Order: sequence, then C-alpha cells, then structure tokens
Amino acid sequence: MQKQGEQTIRYGGAQEAERPLGRSIKRGLLCTCPACGTGRLFRAFLKPVDTCAVCGEEISHHRADDLPAYLVIVVVGHVLMTGYMLTDMTLRVSPWVHLAIWVPLAILAALLTIQPIKGGVIGFQWALKMHGFGGKEDEAVDPGRGGPIA
Repeated sequence: MQKQGEQTIRYGGAQEAERPLGRSIKRGLLCTCPACGTGRLFRAFLKPVDTCAVCGEEISHHRADDLPAYLVIVVVGHVLMTGYMLTDMTLRVSPWVHLAIWVPLAILAALLTIQPIKGGVIGFQWALKMHGFGGKEDEAVDPGRGGPIA
C-alpha cells in the first residue's frame, strides 16, 4: 500500500496518456472525439472525421465495420420485441395494425441509435489502442495461412 507522497515507478519508456475505457465509450456515444471530448467525431451521418479538429487525434484508421449494425439489431430487436409482446398480450388487434406500428418504430429506432453506437465502438477501439490507435500499425494477416502478408 502506498503512503501519501509516494508515486508508482513505471519502467519501459515514457508515460502514456491515460485512456479510461468508460470515458472513451461515453465520449463516442456522445459523438465527440474519444481523446479530448470536445471535437466532432462524425463529418457525415456515419462517416467519421479523419482527424479531430480540436486535439488532432488521428481517427481515420478505426475499424468499426459491421459491429455497430449488429449491436443496433440486438438492442432495437429486444426493445421492440418486448413492446410487441406486451402490446399483443393486452390488446387484441389485427397483425396489419402491429405491422403499421412496429415497422416504422423499428426503422426510426435503428436510425436514431446507429450513429451513437458507432461512436461508442470507435471510442472502445481508441481506449484499447486497437487498429493503429496505439501509435503503431497492426500487421496485416493472411487468414488462409495465418502469417503476415508479404
């Protein structure tokens, strides 16, 4: 246990800036830069900026890919299915009425949640120094042979 005034000694190079996971994901969910929290993360609906205009953090090498879409499907699907099941138990209406209610809600909910979830995924990658966020590029691996691409 450390006493007041003592500091932990870190070996192995210069001290890196702290990247708390929760704060980085929260900043991403708010569509701001995970590094500084003030710069915009997106320049278009789902197109992230190349670099933060405030702190200069490089964001162009993120690899969010399909994860945000899968997360939106899981979240929206569970919420809407719960709403559908509860509504169907209390009100006996035609399937066409359910279709008219739940399809527009699903589309609206998906459109409202995809950008913050993608920002959260980018913040998650930044906090864990994945895909070039750690200052070095990841090696390209050939999945067929398991080795680096020449």
